[in-house]
Amino acid sequence: MQYLALLAYVGFLAFPLVFLATAALKTPGELQSASGGILPATLYLGNLESALTKVNLLGALGNSLGVASASTVVVIAIALPAAYAISRARARLKGVAFAWILISQMFPFILIVIPLFLLLTSFGLVNSLAGLTLVYSVWCLPFALWMLQGHLAHVPLEVEEAGAIDGAGRLRVLSSIVLPLLVPGIVATSLFTFITAYSDFFFALVTIRDERLQTLPLALARFVGAEGVVQLGPLAAASLIATVPSLLFFALIQRRLSSGLLAGAIKG
Repeated sequence: MQYLALLAYVGFLAFPLVFLATAALKTPGELQSASGGILPATLYLGNLESALTKVNLLGALGNSLGVASASTVVVIAIALPAAYAISRARARLKGVAFAWILISQMFPFILIVIPLFLLLTSFGLVNSLAGLTLVYSVWCLPFALWMLQGHLAHVPLEVEEAGAIDGAGRLRVLSSIVLPLLVPGIVATSLFTFITAYSDFFFALVTIRDERLQTLPLALARFVGAEGVVQLGPLAAASLIATVPSLLFFALIQRRLSSGLLAGAIKG
């Protein structure tokens, strides 16, 4: 019974991806037919061809991967030492830091569009991937800091003290004891930052104007006509291609979510 329930749950989660893949392989007639089944009658590759030729999909894919990866590196590099400082700070300073994190997450996107655009314009970062990376880094940093601080709160201070008693310096304690214990937290935070930057449409729409610099969400939006007519087949094919990097990224790092929990806590 448990395996049956688990199988049903996995099928429920996988259904959108399966539907996307089958829609990408259907002919336009099958997509418009109300009596068509889930599986395509014949494998039709015209949608994939249209997705790759009508828009610069591969270029947009490279832009999204570059921006998302750079944003993830910047966020982790800043959030990790900041989270450690907050977790070991005094109660009053910790309360101020938490208040800043919560307040920064309360503002809706629409309220910061004009100030954001003016600020990027003053620094010459409008219509640039560097400016978009900066926006994503600033937007993801508070929540990433919150996530890492929560993981650091579960690292006992006694573990660091034991390392210091054994003669390890501050940097050795942090790199050999604390950092291995934070691997699951770093992986989860990296995944959150990467997916947020990779799938964002709003900030990219405000920041990017050049077609060569467009990201994947902007490229996917071009499959919707001015009158709301959707090119369903090419859009499904392009969306399927856009989904692959996220799946690969999660497949590569998901093992690290559980590994490293106790690494470094045992003396060799």
